[in-house]
Amino acid sequence: MKRFKGFIQKEFYHIFRDKRSLFILFGMPIAQILLFGFAITNEINNVDIAILDHSKDATTEEIINKIAASKYFSIKQMITREANIATVFQKGQVKAVLNFEKDFSKNLIKEHKATIQIITDATDPNTANTITNYINAILQQYQKELNKDITIAYQIVPQTRMVYNPELKSVYMFVPGVMTIILMLVSAMMTSISITREKELGTMEILLVSPLKPFQVIVGKVFPYIFLSIINATIIVMLSIFIFNMPVQGSLFLLAMESVLFIITSLSLGILISTIATTQQAAMMISLMGLMLPVILLSGFIFPISSMPIPLQVISNIIPAKWFIIILKAIMLKGVGLQFIWKETLILLGMTVLFIALSVKKYKIRLE
Repeated sequence: MKRFKGFIQKEFYHIFRDKRSLFILFGMPIAQILLFGFAITNEINNVDIAILDHSKDATTEEIINKIAASKYFSIKQMITREANIATVFQKGQVKAVLNFEKDFSKNLIKEHKATIQIITDATDPNTANTITNYINAILQQYQKELNKDITIAYQIVPQTRMVYNPELKSVYMFVPGVMTIILMLVSAMMTSISITREKELGTMEILLVSPLKPFQVIVGKVFPYIFLSIINATIIVMLSIFIFNMPVQGSLFLLAMESVLFIITSLSLGILISTIATTQQAAMMISLMGLMLPVILLSGFIFPISSMPIPLQVISNIIPAKWFIIILKAIMLKGVGLQFIWKETLILLGMTVLFIALSVKKYKIRLE
């Protein structure tokens, strides 16, 4: 046991001496959480739009003022003819154009109907769809104000209520995803590189025939990264709470236990990668390319899995990050307990056992 403690201490010293490792362990998580929290968002604010008003009456002016008064849109320019619409889009000056028909107010009074054409730049489909929805919401509110004194015989009034994220803050979606990516990459990549370094330098065989047992060597190499990953997870949760005001509705103890389980799953995957890679560079490439793309694309972090083709939905089930993101959102946003996430927990536990079993089998073959 004394030798084992000394081996773990040596691994800590080795990590803290390497400034690049420290930057990856602590600098990258903080930078990513701040980047995703502040820079990457699904929300729109101060979007530049143009107005083509053929009518130029009091009603169109009132609608334009309402749109300009919202925090979502900024009227960049007023254009005079339809031929200019293509030009402003091609120059990238605006994201949308509102085209008011001629005699807008007269048609609204006489025919009880008037047309506003919403033309958007759909090179970014999500933004174009969001802009259209926001403008429609403003127009519906204006229409409701116009018709407040009119009673309709039959009315269906939808009442919308958003639960868990009523303000639709995109940071609530990004924080669990970023936390998952960081823990997965840091844990798996640093572990695989650490063990592969010993193999590349030829010292792994020396360690395996030392008085330490083989499993003690592997646990000793992994233990510092468990400790450091827990610190990373704590930093991310604290940043999300105190900087982005993200709520943690559920149990902090359950959140901590699930995070430790996912860290161990990621570390066991890193050990498995180390059995395949023969050089540090290969371990890094496998960890980055083999983990980052699947985690981002197939975990449900950015793109909903239900919208993917069936084969990709099936493949996503073998991505540990998918299950951890479900667990994080359930605990942090929904405030649920273990009785609602026990299936995802068992899946992560099963993946951990599988990765460890495959790693042990590989290392036994090498020892023979």
